[in-house]
Formats: sequence, C-alpha cells, structure tokens
Amino acid sequence: MIPVPSSLAVYALTAFCAVVVVVTRWILGSGRSTGHGVSPLVLGAHTGAGLLATVVWTVFVLVPADGEAWHSALGAVGLGAWWVTGWFGVLLLGRWLPSRGRHSDARDRRWFLGLLLAVVGHVGVLVSGVVFTLGYLFGAV
Repeated sequence: MIPVPSSLAVYALTAFCAVVVVVTRWILGSGRSTGHGVSPLVLGAHTGAGLLATVVWTVFVLVPADGEAWHSALGAVGLGAWWVTGWFGVLLLGRWLPSRGRHSDARDRRWFLGLLLAVVGHVGVLVSGVVFTLGYLFGAV
C-alpha cells in the first residue's frame, strides 16, 4: 500500500521547495558560492521553473477543487514544473564535482557544508516531486 501524503505535508514541502529555489538563486546568482560557477542558462531555468511551480502549485493546493478540468490541468502544470525544477537542481549539483589540474582550488569545510546543503535541498525537491505526484494521483491534494 502506498502512503498518501497529508495536506500538512504538502504545504510544508511546498514551502521547503520554494525556499530551496530562492536560496539557490541567491547563492549562485550573486557569486557567494565557493567552487565552480554554473551556467546562467541552467540557473535561470531552475529559478524560472521553480517560481512557476511555486505559484501554480500553491494556487492548485489552496483553491478548492470543483471537479473542473482547469483545476486538474493547473495541478498537472504545477507538477511538471516541480519535476523540471528538481532535474535542473540535479544539474546544478554538477558544480560540486572535483576539478582537476594544477590550478584546482583547495577544498575546506565550507565546501563540504555547501555540498551537503545543495544535496539535501535538491534531492528534497525531487522527493517532494514524488510526494506531490502521489498526492495528485490519489486525490490527497
């Protein structure tokens, strides 16, 4: 039997995912990060899909379902945007791959902490996508 997520879990995960999107943009877009740079295209796609997902999914979750087709379509668009956000987040994790060569930078504790936060955040968005999908398919949201 597949556990169906509760509404509280969906609300909490939605807020978590929104924070991951905003913090990722804030850190990587402002040059505060340590390590390698990221493609502006990947970062922009992650941010755009994440903002779209946050707005559309929040409207879907908060507006009562009247059984109308537009509500189901809104949920499907929100889910798709969360999946796109999660996969672009995984692409952003590629910046943590070690560099090679004579001039590669030395790693310190901040590097590991950044890696840990990035993995927890972006894997959390993917897991949230699974939870949102299950909630959508089983009518919990």
